Amino acid sequence: MTAQQQPRIAFQGALGAYSHEACLQARPDGIPVPCTTFEGVLRAVREGRADLAMLPVENTTYGRVADIHRLLPESGMHIIEEAFVRVRIALMGRPGVPLDQIKHVRAHLVLLPQARSYLEARGITSEPAADSAGAAEDLAAGGPTHEGVLASAVAAEIHGLDVLADGIEDMAHNTTRFLLMAPDIDLSRRGARMMTTFVFEVRNIPAALYKAMGGFATNSINMTKLESYMVGGSFTATRFYADIEGHPDDAPVKRALEELGYFTNMLDILGVYPAHPGRWAIEA
Repeated sequence: MTAQQQPRIAFQGALGAYSHEACLQARPDGIPVPCTTFEGVLRAVREGRADLAMLPVENTTYGRVADIHRLLPESGMHIIEEAFVRVRIALMGRPGVPLDQIKHVRAHLVLLPQARSYLEARGITSEPAADSAGAAEDLAAGGPTHEGVLASAVAAEIHGLDVLADGIEDMAHNTTRFLLMAPDIDLSRRGARMMTTFVFEVRNIPAALYKAMGGFATNSINMTKLESYMVGGSFTATRFYADIEGHPDDAPVKRALEELGYFTNMLDILGVYPAHPGRWAIEA
């Protein structure tokens, strides 16, 4: 495959971030395009600097990723795949520095509590960084020898650091779900089990949400996610983000979506994509 054929995938963070790991999993031949913010990821695709966008949406330990559900409906892009990345935390240091010399670590604010037990048992202090992979890059550029970083082992490999301890996370199930997005929607049936993601806004009438959900219950549709968020600065204009198992062409899904339409002001399908096997690995 030539460089021109390799997809450019934008993600938030520095090279070696868990989002980068998700890109490698989804498209091993892809060209990573690091971005500073989630908005920057979407902008990179819109401006033609990237072909695809990889965004985290939720974590088994910390729940949904802030702002993502607000950004997706307005992004103009569509979900084409999902990826599940097991968050394995590695403690890394400068080359040749042994573990017993590490007294302080830096990592993203969300990552530090996930290795609290390991750090406390060894008396290692910590401080938050804007980005774990970025902290690894800074350390490699000449950080103190007594300082380490908590990040993906991919970050250590990329930035030339030594992995001093791996798998130090407190929760063995710690997994982040990512969505791979493209400018064009793909409605084809690309797997035995499909997922459909959509957003909708219920009409401002009594029991609207209850009635809107009735079609999924009566048609035996498994709704794996339903989350609300406010729009337009109004307490009455509430939108919902939903994931369901199934394809819009499936008769039960089609009936459920038609019934949903009676009780909504807006219904927008964000993506139809194969269910990743990691979804059931987490449930098991």
